[in-house]
Amino acid sequence: MAESQDNKAVIPIHRPSSEEKFFFLISGIISSVPITLFVDQFTDSLVAALPQFYALFFSAVVFAPFIEEFSKAFPLFYRHGETQRSIITLGLLVGLGFGIFEFFIYVFILGTLIQARIPAVLLHPMSTSITAYGIATKRTAWFYLLAVALHFSFNFSALFFQFMSNVGAAAVLITAFVLSWRFYNKTSEKFID
Repeated sequence: MAESQDNKAVIPIHRPSSEEKFFFLISGIISSVPITLFVDQFTDSLVAALPQFYALFFSAVVFAPFIEEFSKAFPLFYRHGETQRSIITLGLLVGLGFGIFEFFIYVFILGTLIQARIPAVLLHPMSTSITAYGIATKRTAWFYLLAVALHFSFNFSALFFQFMSNVGAAAVLITAFVLSWRFYNKTSEKFID
């Protein structure tokens, strides 16, 4: 009996420190952004021969949600002894880091208006926390696809309903916020095994 106990690993419940939370915020930049840029290069080459509108549609509306939601979830697989609630918090931080970096790229390099990019900064943490809820509850694919659907709806609204993009973006942001908050409240300090 003692022999079988010696072969078991015990992982204590882990509560991320401020330094670890900062690490996950930064990992939204240093790991999620490069993954996104690398895969974007490939998908952009797939649509290069299409007329400009269709290339933009497939690149920004179809491919971007799948790529970005995956790349933001990637750092969350580096975890140990996390609780359901802490993994959602870390997801929120990764998404926030990604959103902030994307904001700076769009505003200061591409010249987009600040107010046009603020909604995306808000969307990224919420959608990543939704995927994190899937990781926490062992239903990653379902909640990843939910985050992709929200991201798709957000980008679709921005592309096709420019005169109503604020209404579409607001509807998606409210939905993402409600879902993110609801999922966070459904979690506990239960250990993710």
